[in-house]
Amino acid sequence: MSDENAPIEAEESLFEAPPVAEQERMVEAIMFASAEPVTVKELNARMPHGSDAAEALVHLRKRYTGRGVNVVKVGDAWAMRTAPDLSFLMQKETVETRKLSRAAIETLAIIAYHQPVTRAEIEEIRGVSVSRGTVDQLLEMEWIRFGRRKMTPGRPVTFVVTQDFLDHFGLESARDLPGLKELRSAGLLDNRPPPGTLPKMGEGDEDADEATEEGQSELFED
Repeated sequence: MSDENAPIEAEESLFEAPPVAEQERMVEAIMFASAEPVTVKELNARMPHGSDAAEALVHLRKRYTGRGVNVVKVGDAWAMRTAPDLSFLMQKETVETRKLSRAAIETLAIIAYHQPVTRAEIEEIRGVSVSRGTVDQLLEMEWIRFGRRKMTPGRPVTFVVTQDFLDHFGLESARDLPGLKELRSAGLLDNRPPPGTLPKMGEGDEDADEATEEGQSELFED
């Protein structure tokens, strides 16, 4: 009986997990070299058998507390980011490659605060048509993506914000978005007319007239 168990014990010993300190170093190396946030599942897949990336992350996060670089959660993933209070040091390296139109900003805000939301719901909230170009731009920037179809007549597709959007604005989840009071105090919200007095389709929206029934049907094709 003992002879039969010996090979099994030897085989199991080959898969003994590395010490926690070594696992912590592995997680640190993977996150440092990764251009995108990494999930716990992805970390475990790269690490030796028996490793616990979640536990290693707890220790790593504590070790980086108060440092110039922090370990932060982005959606359901983790990344190494510059400490918020030192972000001013990076301002000279930030280049604005494109400026979003007012229509794109409003559409993005509605998706972020109301997700998952359909195109028809976005148009109802804005009071004007949403052009195909506006949605395409946000999709190309990878700040929004298609969500699940709603269980309503026509099964319309929904839109949600992406992890790239959360990462860009330093948010862990959409729940961390500022409230209306904070946005107004920061001067980021205009005093919009009350419901019922919104402009008709196309008024005051430079790209609303681009939306057509044909464009709408193409956007929601499977």
